[in-house]
Amino acid sequence: MSADPVISLPFKAFLQIEHCPPAWKRLNLYLIRDEDTVFYVGQSYVAFHRVWEHFYAGFKGRSLVGRFIICNWPASMRFTVDLMSSKSARFGLVENDRFRSEQLLIQQYAPCLNTVMNPQPTPIPSQYASPYTSLKFRHHPKKFIHQAAQVLQAAQKKTWLPHDCNGGP
Repeated sequence: MSADPVISLPFKAFLQIEHCPPAWKRLNLYLIRDEDTVFYVGQSYVAFHRVWEHFYAGFKGRSLVGRFIICNWPASMRFTVDLMSSKSARFGLVENDRFRSEQLLIQQYAPCLNTVMNPQPTPIPSQYASPYTSLKFRHHPKKFIHQAAQVLQAAQKKTWLPHDCNGGP
């Protein structure tokens, strides 16, 4: 068993990572959430790749969570992606089995978009659109990635505003 940390990053930052960092390749569980609600829990051999698959498949209507992200753009840029490993001590009670670890997370959080193994999913918060609503944006995925980069750059510029030695701008 390993004490792998949870990698948590805003979705807008996730969209800027084109290739899975080698250390993340062993992370096989993921959550997509905001500060108050878990929207989706999933598992895959490499969780990083699966989150990307959801994003792209959402444009084709083949992923409910991907569609949810797109229907809630730009607010979904602030969603958080958590990547973790079923081999961590947290999942020792389920023998670190990937599928049982996913089930444990679903039972713990009752995510809005998981219906299998989740008898009472949390309702989608009222500030968000259902993944079944019509799309406000019909942009190509690269447009979303570019918009997320612009938001990150603007935030970075705001953080690094130059100041003189007297404390003034």
